[in-house]
Parts: sequence; structure tokens; C-alpha cells
Amino acid sequence: MASPIPYSKQPPKPLPEMLTIGQLATRGGIAASALRFYESQGLLESTRVDHNQRRYHRDALRRVAFIRAAQTVGLSLDEIKAAMDSLPNGRTPTRDDWQSLATAWKAQLDERIRLIGRLRDDLDSCIGCGCLSMQTCALYNPSDIAYSLGHGAQYLKGRTPADAGVQV
Repeated sequence: MASPIPYSKQPPKPLPEMLTIGQLATRGGIAASALRFYESQGLLESTRVDHNQRRYHRDALRRVAFIRAAQTVGLSLDEIKAAMDSLPNGRTPTRDDWQSLATAWKAQLDERIRLIGRLRDDLDSCIGCGCLSMQTCALYNPSDIAYSLGHGAQYLKGRTPADAGVQV
């Protein structure tokens, strides 16, 4: 039986004020390419040093965690950017900022939960998407009548064939 790795009583080495892209990627649990993409979208900022290498301020770790948490609950990068842009002086979100933004997103997330539940429950029926490939589409969405309700899967959004004028 292998002996366990001894526990080190030394405190972890503190992070430097400025992180390389590799350090931020490792600590943030994210690919360096994602960091470069976030930067291109205005979600992160870096400074350039010798040979045009990126350096991120240590608070970028919190920004990355914020982005990842918001993505996990289904928010788009545009929604995340709008939230970050609403912070004073573009500062890194604090716990209070996250709580305030999460409260604002609650209704939107509740609606997504409702739609996901509806999708789960209605997977075997027409969702009014306009595909007209299912046999039931001829009954529930003849000639793509759901299109008159708007784009996308209208029945999944809570509309009904009756809303589109279909008598089932």
C-alpha cells in the first residue's frame, strides 16, 4: 500500500499582483483561449508587457468566477457584459453586486426553468418550431401556422395551437 502524501503545513504561496494568462487560466479553471475571447468581448482587461505578453490584475480571478457562475445559470455573454458594465467604474463585482444582479436575474431564470420543465414534459409533442417533419405537425402546426405567433418554438414558449387559430 502506498504511503499517503504528507500534508504541508506551509501556507500556500500568495499570488502575485499581476498574473500571466497561464496562471489565470489555471487558477480560474478555464482555457487560455476562453480568457482571450472574454477579453475580446470586453469582459476582462489585461495589460501588455515585454514581447506583448498579457498580464491580468489578480482581481480578474473574481471576474472569471463571476462570468463562469453567470454562464452556469444560463446567462449569455451579452447579459453578463451588460451586468458588468452596470458596475461603477467597471469594477470587479463584489458579493453584494452578485446578490443584486442575481435578484434582478431571478425572474428571467424562473422563466427559463418553466420553459425547461415544459420541454421535458412535452418532448414527444409538437413544439411549434416550423419543422413540419413530425406527423403531429400536420395536426398541431399545419402549414407552419405557429409562425404567425413569432419565431422559434412557440408552443414550447407557452403558446398553443388555438393561439395560432388551429382547431385540434
